[in-house]
Amino acid sequence: MPKIVFGTDGWRARMADAYTYDAVRVCANGVAEWVTAHDGADRGVVIGFDRRFSSEFFAQAAAEVVAAHGVHVFLASEAAPTQSFSWATMRKKAKAGIVITASHNPWMDNGFKVKAETGAAAGPDMLKEIEAIIHPLEDTPEKVARMPFAQAQQQGLVEIFDPAPDYLARVGELFDLEAFKGAGYTILCEPLYGSAGGYFPRLLGGGKTKVIEMHGERNPYFGGVNPEPIRPNIDEFLRRIPVEHADVGLAVDGDADRAGLGDEKGEFVTTLTLYALLMWYLCEIRGLRQPVVKTVNMTSMADRLGEKYGVKVYEVPVGFKYIGPKMQETNAMFGGEESGGFGFQMHLPERDGIVADLFILDFMLKTKKTPSQLVAELMDLAGPSFYLRRDLHFAAASYAATKERIMRTLGGASPLSIAGHSVARTVQLDTKDGTKFFLDDGSWLLVRLSGTEPLVRVYTETGSQAEIGPMLDAGEKMIREAK
Repeated sequence: MPKIVFGTDGWRARMADAYTYDAVRVCANGVAEWVTAHDGADRGVVIGFDRRFSSEFFAQAAAEVVAAHGVHVFLASEAAPTQSFSWATMRKKAKAGIVITASHNPWMDNGFKVKAETGAAAGPDMLKEIEAIIHPLEDTPEKVARMPFAQAQQQGLVEIFDPAPDYLARVGELFDLEAFKGAGYTILCEPLYGSAGGYFPRLLGGGKTKVIEMHGERNPYFGGVNPEPIRPNIDEFLRRIPVEHADVGLAVDGDADRAGLGDEKGEFVTTLTLYALLMWYLCEIRGLRQPVVKTVNMTSMADRLGEKYGVKVYEVPVGFKYIGPKMQETNAMFGGEESGGFGFQMHLPERDGIVADLFILDFMLKTKKTPSQLVAELMDLAGPSFYLRRDLHFAAASYAATKERIMRTLGGASPLSIAGHSVARTVQLDTKDGTKFFLDDGSWLLVRLSGTEPLVRVYTETGSQAEIGPMLDAGEKMIREAK
């Protein structure tokens, strides 16, 4: 069994290769032992899952292990958005949560996410303790105790629950759903065959507003694309928005904790622009002034909005395991990352793609403006901003050596210029997984090695569309020529 390491958002691997029932049981044992060591056996563990192949059976295997430790299990009756399990962990006052999901990863992967009692992603310290329990058992998974599922139910150690009602009720507390239903909008929704299938119609349907859902059924193959709400995965969705004369397109990823947005013209709104729109909405419409948290690969528009509204902006490494704790530490109203994951103090210290999308819908309703009008005003206020990410894939078997070579090169990188612009500042990431270059015109280039997949990402945000290609080319050249 390959070494299990929790990355920026849980542990993920190829099913039937590294991701097996034995591996899931070893992970579940780590959580169960951590819970008992922290006096949480009576409080229990919430276990949920997504729509991927066999996720419900992996969840049951995890439940058998947790129950064998005498820890009460709240096991989901059906697949649901990851954030609904974060909410359930809080509501049920469970000591921890487990979600069987690989989020936006390719269809052949699955994953294991851990939630803290707050509903937030388990922080680095908690994950380090769990990994310390996991690693000694990786070569001897047969030593992991487990209780037959039927026996665990008979003894009252497993309780089946439906996560949808509580979660939907919670979302209803954040918005005037009747106003949405009566607005007369046409809304195109894209859950990408994932766990949010049916959720937007349940929240927004039944009134004058017309809700059209694409790919709401379960399909573990995800139609052959990665279930991540960015281009080109959602090109079909974007093309259909103007065809349906929709007022907006709302998308989420495979486990619904990431948000995607298409305007009324079918133009994709980048995740950096979406972050800035949400921050602007919270300041302007909700009147909030608490701090915000962003990752190192997030937009500089946040800093400019922070100056305008007197809002403190904190920057952390990539991953909600860093954002969530920082939100709680600083009483932040909002936190987000480049991947489209956004969390809100009034709701959860964890990502929620559905709620993020509905905040944009509320922005439209309150201002009587279209998404493209809001984006244009944002660019006048805090922009301009043009952003793109390029993913460079590598062979999984050699990724460790590739990673070491690239980091050695990046660690010594100190270019005087990039794409014709002087480099004002070079910053090595605290997580030691990348380097960020700030240029003289306010643009930036980030090269970062993924903690969950064998790939290197190159990101850039510039003030001109024409600058994006040369910037990304410069970043890719660094990677390809790494020695």
